[in-house]
Amino acid sequence: MTVQQQFSITRTEISGHNVFDLAKKFGTPTYVYDAETIRQRIEQLKQFDVIRFAQKANSNIAVLNLMRENGVVVDAVSSGEVHRAKAAGYALNATPHQIVYTADIFDREALDLVVHDNIPVNCGSPDMIVQLGKLAPGREITLRINPGFGHGHSNKTNTGGQSSKHGIWHDQLDQCVDLAKEHGLIVAGLHMHIGSGTDFEHLSQVCDAMKQTALAVGDSIHTISAGGGLPTPYKDSDQPLDIDRYFQLWDATRKELESEFGHDVSLEIEPGRFLVAECGYLISEIRAIKTMGENLFYLVDAGFNNLARPILYGSYHPMSVAFANESTEETQDVIVGGPLCESGDIFTQEEGGFVCSRELPKASVGDLLVIECAGAYGYVMSSNYNSKPMAAEVLIDGGEAHLIRKRQTPDDIIAGESIPS
Repeated sequence: MTVQQQFSITRTEISGHNVFDLAKKFGTPTYVYDAETIRQRIEQLKQFDVIRFAQKANSNIAVLNLMRENGVVVDAVSSGEVHRAKAAGYALNATPHQIVYTADIFDREALDLVVHDNIPVNCGSPDMIVQLGKLAPGREITLRINPGFGHGHSNKTNTGGQSSKHGIWHDQLDQCVDLAKEHGLIVAGLHMHIGSGTDFEHLSQVCDAMKQTALAVGDSIHTISAGGGLPTPYKDSDQPLDIDRYFQLWDATRKELESEFGHDVSLEIEPGRFLVAECGYLISEIRAIKTMGENLFYLVDAGFNNLARPILYGSYHPMSVAFANESTEETQDVIVGGPLCESGDIFTQEEGGFVCSRELPKASVGDLLVIECAGAYGYVMSSNYNSKPMAAEVLIDGGEAHLIRKRQTPDDIIAGESIPS
């Protein structure tokens, strides 16, 4: 059973390591991941036949290797993610498929790669069926179906409904099955993912849509995927997901299909954020404290070039302060911002760009501010905006802090550039 999360606004250590020791050894800003938290989240999903990690959430090869060692396979949404999965030790031509390519298009490089490496494809558009069938007839494919409705904590994370680009529109199912037959492909699986933070009312609708879609395709279906979107607690008030209930809804759907088809149907889950969000911490240093009218700002050396979720989605992240000297219980309302020459470089904002404050300890320049639950869609969305180097990444496992990605240098940033002669 998942324990209700409790977040503190002060912090002295991460996974047994002093926060200042980590900052001194690896610098700031630095991402720190706790391997044991990942293992605990994997264990929660072991009822499913296959756990397929949506590696777009955190694709460092050390994290992928940890997933592989714990029986988790991966989803790839680009040729680059296929390359990462192979570098992390995932095998081709394995059962169940260790790497599946899921997208709404093939760019030319990705199409060449999935054909050459015989990588299973989860097709998100009719054109993908045609393009793959022309080059690799005889293969099995999965169809990602948009059931016509969606759900998400932000409109930008809603992956279902007519405003979403994702998946094959449900009314085009028959057309796509015919296209598959025409090009010698077998529709062996279905995938349905409507967005992040799915609640049980929506989940029941998805399960019913999956059942009806599978019955329409027929007994060639051997795999159904529940997709991802499992919610992650970011606040004390957030309720943990009832994993047993979640599984039971999908398992009932699977069993109904098995009864109809007369053969086993494998049930996959495709978590991303659920497996890695809570493992991650972004350590930054408070470099300035300033008053702007009635507002007090803590300005840190991490910006939206390091963590883009607040500026993209208005996402809330718990925050804590590690004191360089004496701690205090005194708190104050502050706005937390970064170093970028951009007004939107604020970590305490709501969707729509509305700046808000956060109650945090009274801090000083030189104290550390830790942005928590930052293991998903953190480093993977980072950039070199303002020519800022990307942060270091550290994995704490077995009591040891391992540097799994070096901090970029200014020379790294301009390495691919040249001045015409």
